[in-house]
Amino acid sequence: MPNQPEGSTEKISGIGLVENEFTNVSLPLDGMSYLRGPNFPSLVDRTIPEQLKKTVSKFGNREALVFCDKGIRLSYDEFYDAVKKLAAGMLALGLSKGDRVGIWSPNRLEWVLTQFATSCVGLILVNINPAYRLSELEYVLNKVGCKALISAKSFKTSDYVGMLRKLAPELESCRPGQLQSSKLPNLQSIVLMDDVQESGMLSFTDLMQLGRPDQEIRIKTIDKTLCPDEAINIQFTSGTTGLPKGATLSHVNIVNNARFVVDRIRLQEVDRLAIPVPLYHCFGMVMGVLGAMSCGATMIFPGESFNASNTLDALSDERCTAVYGVPTMFLAMLEDLENSPRDVSCLRTGIMAGAPCPIEIMKRVNNELNLNEITICYGMTETSPVSFQSFVDDPIDKRCETVGRIHPHLEIKIIDPQGEVVPVGVKGELCTKGYSVMKGYWEDEEKTDESIINGWMHSGDLAIIDDEGFCNIVGRVKDMIIRGGENVYPREIEEYLIRHPKVNDVQVFGIPDEKLGESVCAWIITKPGMKLNESELKEYCDENVAYFKIPSYFRFVEEFPMTVTGKPQKFVMREKMVEMLEDG
Repeated sequence: MPNQPEGSTEKISGIGLVENEFTNVSLPLDGMSYLRGPNFPSLVDRTIPEQLKKTVSKFGNREALVFCDKGIRLSYDEFYDAVKKLAAGMLALGLSKGDRVGIWSPNRLEWVLTQFATSCVGLILVNINPAYRLSELEYVLNKVGCKALISAKSFKTSDYVGMLRKLAPELESCRPGQLQSSKLPNLQSIVLMDDVQESGMLSFTDLMQLGRPDQEIRIKTIDKTLCPDEAINIQFTSGTTGLPKGATLSHVNIVNNARFVVDRIRLQEVDRLAIPVPLYHCFGMVMGVLGAMSCGATMIFPGESFNASNTLDALSDERCTAVYGVPTMFLAMLEDLENSPRDVSCLRTGIMAGAPCPIEIMKRVNNELNLNEITICYGMTETSPVSFQSFVDDPIDKRCETVGRIHPHLEIKIIDPQGEVVPVGVKGELCTKGYSVMKGYWEDEEKTDESIINGWMHSGDLAIIDDEGFCNIVGRVKDMIIRGGENVYPREIEEYLIRHPKVNDVQVFGIPDEKLGESVCAWIITKPGMKLNESELKEYCDENVAYFKIPSYFRFVEEFPMTVTGKPQKFVMREKMVEMLEDG
């Protein structure tokens, strides 16, 4: 495995490293921003189907999944039986170990079944963003050479079938499973989750019934050939600075990361975890599904996509003890809870991740949602994803203001532009090394080599490590604003502006300026019913913020452009702001 063997030592920029004892926390060495995670819990050299069988053997009769909007409830035994039927159907369809299978859908039972069925026969699952449109879909299917695609018929305003027929008009005349498309040359089979008959496509029900006894026998044969270090999942990065890249993850990557994530929140088989975050992303698929499965907990899916009211209903009706979300989701739930109170007294823990969380929102989540043990996570798709996470019993200020401490079996360093490790308390780029680092970007050696250097995954995130080993993410290397020679970090200004009593949320970014190089711009969402103007905010900043950090431009908006996973798209805000200023 890619992590260092136990007992080994290494020299980094003059730092003498020693192996940690079996302890939960790690401290910086020699006053430098370098950490090596604890050795406990231990790593496992295990495939996803091995982990599933282990859980089913222990918790088979316990409730595994609840899909609230569909009224679906399955035990682990029932779920495993369905997984094996689907895996047999995939083999009968002509798929072989190593083939890529795309999944294009919101949160549904079929998504989770596909996640495990593909792993059982060594197929590589390709997660496709439900918000992708025509050109994006064509790009990802061809980039990884998907042989099959399992898709919803539609979702929100997206007509998936219509897009597929536009890309592959050959579907009108071909038999299911025998597509030969000029634009999608690798794709042979399209399976629709909805039980509707569409020319050239199979239904999911048909696929479930396609397997025969000989395929069921082949599942056991293939299982013996599976290697924990083999690629099993491709997740496309957001592509905010170019074409999306396919981060390729192995069984070892995601099985272990899922285990360590839920260990930090003390999730057990008696817990009921609400998963309103999207399955196509690591947050839902790895931290949510694989994490809950690893300990036999029950997964509660409030709906196909996030809705604050539906999520609160699920938390109350299903007596959930844990919930995942990004800050904007928690903010929406807090607002809905004010208007329509529910009993969320069973909640105790969960995870807030995906974007920095304003301190004031975190405090409200602790108090109003009863999430006194909620943890903060930090990571990236390329590291499976989590590298840092708080503990449930960390001091409240640390759980509010940092992303916690290093995960087990990882190494972390913070470096300056020359690649040297910086002292504790100094900003630099965060790099990660160990079992969680992806195998690479699919068929993109150049981008892989740019990102992974001597085993270190370069995150592009600016971070600070303190002397207790807590990490604070202070911005993106590329988001840093250089105004008249002064470095301005957007996160610092955002944390100050969010404390204004009329500000609900804020995003700060730089826009081009002929004289200064860049000017600081802030987009503001005011609290409901509040009125706020630019003069009021500038006056608020004057006393406590250096002049060069005060935004030159404020814009008041109803919402921010976001990715499906709730990450603010600053590049979109930047482009729109430039257009507005050019238009006068």
